[in-house]
Amino acid sequence: MLPDQGRELLSIARAAIARALNVAYRLESDERVPWQQELGACFVTLMQDGKLRGCIGSLEAQRSLLMDVKNNAVSAALHDPRFAPLLTAEFDETHIEILLLSSRLAMVVQDEADALAQLRPGIDGIVFEYGCYRSTFLPQVWQELSQPHQFLAMLKRKAGLPADFWAEGIKLLRYTVTKWREVEDMEE
Repeated sequence: MLPDQGRELLSIARAAIARALNVAYRLESDERVPWQQELGACFVTLMQDGKLRGCIGSLEAQRSLLMDVKNNAVSAALHDPRFAPLLTAEFDETHIEILLLSSRLAMVVQDEADALAQLRPGIDGIVFEYGCYRSTFLPQVWQELSQPHQFLAMLKRKAGLPADFWAEGIKLLRYTVTKWREVEDMEE
């Protein structure tokens, strides 16, 4: 996707949040362009003063990119269980980031050491699955968990399993993201 398309998606996300909060905002994008109607999966992250304020997303493309951006933007603003709903007064100080996910690719691994050797720090988002246990980390998490063993251990803990857990039947899937974010006061 092109940078202009990212700017359009950011404007669409902001307009969706504005509508949900009943805030005046003029959409600077045409919502009828064909590429927005293609299936897409994204995460929408809200930030205030460099701190997380909400993040909701889709791992699989099951609706149009346009609808995924709108729904995830409103959900990040109003329904992230980690945060109180965004207030109208917070709208202008909230910055939006959109991550468009690639298709997920299954990793073929023999054991945990093989899995660790295949991880690409800073590039891969990973989905961990084992039976009913499931978790994911976006590629940005590598900034906090820069070592593959640390990244995988925390991913297992996020799924509800011990950090040292490994068993036959574990599935790992990798994906990458294309990222766009609003500029915060021209500092970026």
